[in-house]
Amino acid sequence: MYTIGIDLGGTNIAVGLCDADFNIIDKLSTKTPKDSDVEVVKAMAETTKALMDKNSLTVTDIEYLGMAVPGSIDPELGIVEYSNNIRFENFPIVKEFQKHLPIEKIYIENDANAAALAEALSGAAKGTDSSVMLTLGTGVGGGVILGGKIFKGGINAAGAELGHTVIRAGGRPCTCGRRGCLEAYVSATGLITSTKEKMYELKIKGIPSLLFDLEEKYGKVNAKLPFDAAKAGDFYAQSIVNDYISDLAEGITNMINIFQPAVLSIGGGVSAEREYLIEPVCRIIDRDQYTRLRKNKTHVTAALLGNDAGIIGAAGLGK
Repeated sequence: MYTIGIDLGGTNIAVGLCDADFNIIDKLSTKTPKDSDVEVVKAMAETTKALMDKNSLTVTDIEYLGMAVPGSIDPELGIVEYSNNIRFENFPIVKEFQKHLPIEKIYIENDANAAALAEALSGAAKGTDSSVMLTLGTGVGGGVILGGKIFKGGINAAGAELGHTVIRAGGRPCTCGRRGCLEAYVSATGLITSTKEKMYELKIKGIPSLLFDLEEKYGKVNAKLPFDAAKAGDFYAQSIVNDYISDLAEGITNMINIFQPAVLSIGGGVSAEREYLIEPVCRIIDRDQYTRLRKNKTHVTAALLGNDAGIIGAAGLGK
């Protein structure tokens, strides 16, 4: 028997066929339709059917199917309560999917929670029963695994929005309506904002910087630019990166103090900086965390599964 994991994103739908050990045997992807919620689900089902046909499988060969979906979900009812990017609102995604492909067992979960589960099943936190994953992308998502299960709180909303914890009271406005959220500073979007602010300040003062040279080279300011300039020795880029690392360490320290997980993994685009990010962040955490004097402490590391995390986590929802 196989399981299928669907990772539904605002740009792409990725579908993977997995074995009992959560190895991806094969996968297909398609663009996410912009028309309507019904068209999105139709594309999910058609891509799943194409993957099954490609591997000569029928619904009787599938133990269950899991969906990793952005937004707020009700896993018991199979409903996406709200998703801003895909425009779902109280949408019965499971029943709609079954109209196209009659797989009896279908599980749904928030995509950030599914990614955290994936890292616990076969990634950076494999072999532990308590872990936290923080994803540094356009926003800051996350997931908490306690006792080997996704921690969802009393209303199925815990964990996924770890980015909306305040690290600077009264600070930069956040998309959630608060000010000073972790997401406003350590998401890729937040890092780009910080870089643009520094570049504007330098431009007004007529101060040269490698930041401007790399902007011309890349054609835009992205989250990679300040790290590249800092590695090349640019003083102003180093100040941006140092502030970013300080803010990230502040947020992670808070999470460690609350959950005390065995592993905290960092995923998303910014995590590609690896040792330039993880090592300096760990130095601050080791100094500041409440359990700094204990021999056994949370292991902070880069996530391992990359873009496959959503598929693997979705495929593991029924285990």
